[in-house]
Amino acid sequence: MEELLPFERIQRRVLVKKESETNWDYGQNPEKRSVEELINYGIINLNKFSGPTSHQISDYVQKILNIDKSGHSGTLDPNVTGVLPIALGKATRIVQTLLKSGKEYVCLMHLHKQVDEELIKKTFKEFLGKIRQLPPIKSAVKRQLRTREIYYLNILEIQDKDVLFKIGCEAGTYIRKICFDFGKKLEVGAQMTELVRTKAGPFTDKTWHSLHDLKDAYHLYKNKNNEDEIRKIILPIEKAVEHLPKIWVLDSAVSTLCHGADLSVPGIKKYNNFNENETIAILTLKNELICLGNGLVNHEFIKDNDKGKVIKTTKVFMDRSLYPKNSL
Repeated sequence: MEELLPFERIQRRVLVKKESETNWDYGQNPEKRSVEELINYGIINLNKFSGPTSHQISDYVQKILNIDKSGHSGTLDPNVTGVLPIALGKATRIVQTLLKSGKEYVCLMHLHKQVDEELIKKTFKEFLGKIRQLPPIKSAVKRQLRTREIYYLNILEIQDKDVLFKIGCEAGTYIRKICFDFGKKLEVGAQMTELVRTKAGPFTDKTWHSLHDLKDAYHLYKNKNNEDEIRKIILPIEKAVEHLPKIWVLDSAVSTLCHGADLSVPGIKKYNNFNENETIAILTLKNELICLGNGLVNHEFIKDNDKGKVIKTTKVFMDRSLYPKNSL
């Protein structure tokens, strides 16, 4: 079964509304930001280890980098490991974009009795698609039945009573409850024994780093003036919107957007395909994140019109002073 989350299946086209150049006297390519700027306005794809809470991990990051603000996306239980995006300083609010994004986990489930492998495989298929789930007693949300979608569910290995599987699911899906319900359906009982998160939106286990990596990289940067390692670990805030559709705007539109104005057709240079009510990332022509917004229309409206509102601005990230009005 194809192991892709919903946003990974979408082909994002780049459609051009009008030709325009950017003025390089203002702003900069996110990859060119200084390390200090990244430390106060970046994001880390952290590999959480077992033991601490997600909040404690976030605190450890603050202590290592000597900053007073950070935030994590998608809480992992203390005994769960894996992908935990940590946003730094002024970038903290960006974690909200990741909370609703799809997740992937590798789970080891223990069955309380031996079960035929073919029956295990057949039963797993019943958990694909839309499922109804009651959160566990020990959870951070209200205990009421909720619908969640399972995008893919692949068995990696079966050994005696232990089943290793990979699952791609909608945000808010409880994997330990999946294990409990699976055991209940088989009438043998089951429990989750180990869990690793391998994807949280655009962040994956292919590019994660440990706290030790971060500590060593920061030491090299501060004491050896070596930026190479810390630049691999602390990424520009724009990485956190990689999974979202985007609109690139003219320099002359940046300042008004920074003041919370909605985006209309005249300010748009190019755009991805997107749907009405979808969350959109608004970028400069240098690929800097300006703000997030909700689609008031779909992308076809831009092609067919020369005026009219397209995006309702919901969250501004760029400093208001970075681009002047009418900067082209």
